[in-house]
Order: sequence, then C-alpha cells, then structure tokens
Amino acid sequence: MSLRSVMQVIPLSVRGHPADVDRPLDEDDEAALAARERPMAFAPVYERHRDAVWRYLRARCRSEDDAVELTAVTFERALSAVHGYSPRGAGMRAWLVRIARNAAIDHDRRGRALAASAAVLDAQRDPHPTPDEALLASDERELLMARLRALPSAQRDAIALRFGAGMTAREIGAVLGKGEEATQKTISRGLARLREAYRDDH
Repeated sequence: MSLRSVMQVIPLSVRGHPADVDRPLDEDDEAALAARERPMAFAPVYERHRDAVWRYLRARCRSEDDAVELTAVTFERALSAVHGYSPRGAGMRAWLVRIARNAAIDHDRRGRALAASAAVLDAQRDPHPTPDEALLASDERELLMARLRALPSAQRDAIALRFGAGMTAREIGAVLGKGEEATQKTISRGLARLREAYRDDH
C-alpha cells in the first residue's frame, strides 16, 4: 500500500541543517528506521505530524487545496528519502518541515502562487462572526498576507514556521540552517516589521 493510500484512510483533521544534538531514539526515530524495510511502519509518523506540516504549508500557500496537495507530496518524499533520515539531529518534525519547505519552493518554481497566510489572525478569528465582522476579517487577512509577502524570505519563513507549524526556535533553526539565537532574532525582526507596517496602515 502506498503512503498516499494510507493518507486517504487517515484524513487531515483540518482539511538541511540538523542540530548537533545527541538524544535517545524516540517513536519517530524507530518508525523511520523500521520504514526502511517496511514502508507501512511510517504511517504513525504521518499521524503524529500531518497537522503541523499542513499548518506550516497553509501558512505558505494561498489555498487550502495547495496546502493539502503539498502535505501529501511532503510525506511521499519523506517516505522515499527515509533511508537518509538520521536520528541524530533536531528530530522528525524539523526534518519533515524542511522537506515541506522544499516542496513549497518547488511548487513556486512551477509558476504557482506561493505566499504566507494569516495564520495568527486565523487563530484569533471569531468562529461565528456577523456578516460585517466576516468582511472586516477578510480585509484584514488580505492586508496581513500582503505584509507577510513583503518581508524578506528568511523572516517570512521563520514566522510561518513559528505560527503556522508551532515550531520552536531551535527546530526552526534546523530547518533554515541557523542557530537558535539567530533564528529568534529573525522572528523578532519580522514581527517588528509587521508591527511597523500595521502602524503605517492605520
């Protein structure tokens, strides 16, 4: 059974540079090592990390459909590359998001739109807005997306990883090839630029 078949059975709930760290093997490491001989052993990794990967990709893509498609691509690539996974490093989630980031970059190179989304704004949105509130939220979301797209790529990626995938600065650093302190500065600078842009717009 292919991983795509596994993902059809387990739906989405919402429809580098490894760190130099020694750590004991965890469930993800054991599953990845087992998947080298039995691909179906990778299924629990998909179950544990599909949402984080999807949220990150949703923060990079204009549409939910693109994020869903690239999530599938990410896990297919991960399964194909599982022989190259090393338990020594920042862990499975950082490895998967690094693959997701590359898939998103490839997607953009094919001429399809790639942009950061308003993940933070989405998390704060009222689930039952009035029509006027819904219109205002839509306008604000478009403004925030435009501001995010205007950030330098490193800041945009770091913010998408932090608020889209819920990753720590250390994990983000493993994806972007930066140290933890440098990553935190990148996030802080990006957020400062967003605040400045917000003040200029109001």
